[in-house]
Amino acid sequence: MPPQALDGGSVGSPGLGAEAWSRITFIADPACDGCGAPFDFDPGPGVACPTCAARPKAFARARAACLYDEHSRNLILQLKHADRTDLAPLMARWLSRAAADLLAEADAIAPVPLHSSRLFARRYDQAAEVARPLARLANLPYLPDALIRRRATATQGGKSGSGRRRNVAGAFAVPPGRRRQVEGRRILLVDDVMTTGATLDACARALLGAGAASVSAAVIARVKEAPDVSM
Repeated sequence: MPPQALDGGSVGSPGLGAEAWSRITFIADPACDGCGAPFDFDPGPGVACPTCAARPKAFARARAACLYDEHSRNLILQLKHADRTDLAPLMARWLSRAAADLLAEADAIAPVPLHSSRLFARRYDQAAEVARPLARLANLPYLPDALIRRRATATQGGKSGSGRRRNVAGAFAVPPGRRRQVEGRRILLVDDVMTTGATLDACARALLGAGAASVSAAVIARVKEAPDVSM
């Protein structure tokens, strides 16, 4: 049988149907080197947005495949909550293009972990489902357990930038038995959505504290509007 589009669209495409594809706002250069937010004009290579300039993150660079909006949200929520792990390889291919420069610099790929209680309820980690095929595409080592979430954090939704940072402060760690996986390596973190970058920042701090040489981040989608940078 011919392939069915993943969004249920017209037959003949192993990815999204033409209509769904045309609605996704993919991010291309120019973009902030620090968080991957798209720029309206090109300020030059390596330039950070005002938010990143005001509050640099522990991760050195970041890229996002697309904007998180009403068109990409449904696909990401299906991956995250509706057992649509079949979407993960497609999103890994998006990231292989959007984060090509970060992949070229990375020594290994690690997903942002779920807490064990949430993993038990959901049965899979959506970040891991994307990171695994991305590592295969990039021919890089995949480190599924380099990080753990050692406490169950509340959802980040509805919190301010400072509230998000407090919520995940100290929530992540590199287990002692996994330190050798990250020591001296350039790690690319993978997650589904970036808003303020607080979760990725907390993960990067844990990896750097365990001896990682550097940490960058790649996400499927990011919120376009710059969040607050308040203390």
